[in-house]
Amino acid sequence: MAPAPTASTGAAPKARGRPARSGLSAGQVREQLVRAGVALLTERGISATPLDDVLAATGLPKGSFYHHFGSKEAWVSEAITAYGLYFERKLQRHFDDPTLPPLQRLQAFVDDACAGVAHHRFQRGCLVGNLGQEVSQLSEAQRQQLEAILQRWEALLADCLRLAVAAGHLHPQTDAAGLAHAFWIGWEGAILRARLSRSTAPMTGFFQFFQAGLPRAS
Repeated sequence: MAPAPTASTGAAPKARGRPARSGLSAGQVREQLVRAGVALLTERGISATPLDDVLAATGLPKGSFYHHFGSKEAWVSEAITAYGLYFERKLQRHFDDPTLPPLQRLQAFVDDACAGVAHHRFQRGCLVGNLGQEVSQLSEAQRQQLEAILQRWEALLADCLRLAVAAGHLHPQTDAAGLAHAFWIGWEGAILRARLSRSTAPMTGFFQFFQAGLPRAS
């Protein structure tokens, strides 16, 4: 839904294969491969992204790929990590925005997401949601990785909803965690439908439904 993030800053696996003769540093090559991974996996998923397409997108030889990643699975895991960190920062920018009331922060996120999907002509959705539909293609570690990312997104939204409670906009007994869990389940489905229909109407329609069900303060 947005420009691809950079590679994560965690410790890299031991390099294999030959380094690229592209004039780029090892870090730049690795980042280029991860950025391509995020873009391709967000558009296609795992099964429809052969290694040859990754190499074509980056202009790098196969040896460079294996110099940085021992397998396609390792590369996918790195792309998941990068996307998760990137999107978490995006959510924090929206949900921690002091210039907007808490519920308007969520509206701003939805508006931004709709603009991003439309900008990419509905070719890109959510990498986490896409890969979640290919659970049979995932390792157990990757499945847990995706679930942990979704739980983190839920926690960030729940904190924002709690701020709405504190501000007197939602009922004091609001189940912020439950609402956040429900939001992300519905939101991922709305993005999928938006890509199918090539319209942001499913995304805005879901959000209107979600807003209507919020327990407002009396």
